[in-house]
Amino acid sequence: MSGLDAVFWGIVTFSILVVLHEGGHFLVARAFGVKVHEFMIGLPGPALRIRGKKTTYGVTAVPFGGYVRIAGMEPGEEDPLLAHAIAVVKERGSITVSELGRALGVDRERASDIASVLEDWGALVRGDDHSLALAEGLDARRPASELLASVRAHTYRGLSTPKRIAVLSAGVVANILAAILVFTFVLAAFGTYEPSLTLEQVQPGSPAAAAGLRANDTLLALDGKRLETWEEFQQAVASSKPGQQVRVEFERDGARQSTTVTLGEADGHGFVGVRVGLTKVRYSVWKAFSQSLVWTGLVFKAIVGFFRPDTFAQSVSNARSVVGISVMAADAAKAGPLDYAWLVALLSLSLGAMNVMPIPPLDGGKIAFEVLQRVTGRPFGRRLTTAVTVAGAALLFSLIGYLVYSDIVRLAG
Repeated sequence: MSGLDAVFWGIVTFSILVVLHEGGHFLVARAFGVKVHEFMIGLPGPALRIRGKKTTYGVTAVPFGGYVRIAGMEPGEEDPLLAHAIAVVKERGSITVSELGRALGVDRERASDIASVLEDWGALVRGDDHSLALAEGLDARRPASELLASVRAHTYRGLSTPKRIAVLSAGVVANILAAILVFTFVLAAFGTYEPSLTLEQVQPGSPAAAAGLRANDTLLALDGKRLETWEEFQQAVASSKPGQQVRVEFERDGARQSTTVTLGEADGHGFVGVRVGLTKVRYSVWKAFSQSLVWTGLVFKAIVGFFRPDTFAQSVSNARSVVGISVMAADAAKAGPLDYAWLVALLSLSLGAMNVMPIPPLDGGKIAFEVLQRVTGRPFGRRLTTAVTVAGAALLFSLIGYLVYSDIVRLAG
C-alpha cells in the first residue's frame, strides 16, 4: 500500500505542478489572442480528451508532466511558400499533400511540413480522407497573403519578442507566485516552528556539560554579544576554533548566570554539544512575505549549485527524482494538509527556479533563443535549434535518470 500511496500522491502532486506551470503559459498566450490547441496533463501519447471551443483538455496515459500546445511554436524560419500554398488550396477547394507538392514544385516532405504549419496556424483543415481544405471562418475572397497574415496574428510567431518572452516566462512566474502565496499564508495564518534558545539536551561529556550547562537553560549572550536567534549562536561557534574559550551567558530558574566553555572539535571548527527545542511563532503578513522571498532566493541558489563544479556533487546528493518526490508527497499528505501544501509550494518553487536556467528545452533556454534571435535580427535554422534542444534534453534526462537510480537505491537500502 505504501508503494500505491506514493504512486497516487506522485500523480496528484505532479498534476498540481503541471496545472500551475502550464496554466501560466496557457493564460498569457490566450490573453495575447494566441491559439492554444491542447492543455494536457502527462507525457504525449494516448489520452482522455475533452474538446472545448478553442482548446482540447485531457490526461494522457502517463500522467507525469504535461504540456500546452501553442500554435506557431515550430522551430526554424517560416517557409516562403505558405501564402502560395493557401492560394493553391483556395483555387482547388480540396487537395492532397502530394498534389500540393506538385502545385508548389516541392517534394512531398516539404509539402507535408507546409501543410502541418498551416493546419497548426488554423488556415487549413484536414478531412476524413486526409485532403486539405481552407478552414471555416476564413474569407476565400481575400488574397492569400491577407489570409496568412490573419491566422499568423493568432500564433506565437505573430507576437513581438517581449510578448513571446512573457508567454515563455509565465509558467515560471506562476510557479514562483503560487509558492510565495502558500508560504505567506501558512506563516501568517498558522505559524511555523523555529529553533529556540532554550536547551533541550546537553550531550554527556561535551564541552557544554563540562562547563555546567543543563537542559532548560536559555542562552542569552555569547562573549558579551546578545543572542537573538539560535542561528547566531551556530554561526559564532562554526567560525570558532577547537580549544577556544567562549563566555556563555544564560538564564536558569529566572536567574542570569554565566560560564566559560572550552570548545571541542567537530568538522574542523568549534563544538559545544547542545541541542535546542522548537518554539511556534506566527509571522505578520509582511514578515511572512519577506521570509517567503528569502526562501525563494535560497532555492534559486540551490538550483545554481547544479551548474557549478564545486557544488554539483552536493547538489545532486540532496536532490530527489520523481520517485523520491512521490514518496515525500505521500509522507506529507499523511502528515496533514499543511505539510502537503508546504511541500507542493517548495516543489513549485524548485520547478520554477529550474526552468529559469538557460538550457533548452527549459523555458530559460527558449527565452535565450528569443533574445539571441532578436539581437542577430533573424531566426535560427531548424537544424541548429533542434540540435541544441536535443543536446540540452540529453543532459537533463541523464541527470534525471541518475536521480531516479539514486532514489531507488536509497529507498531499497
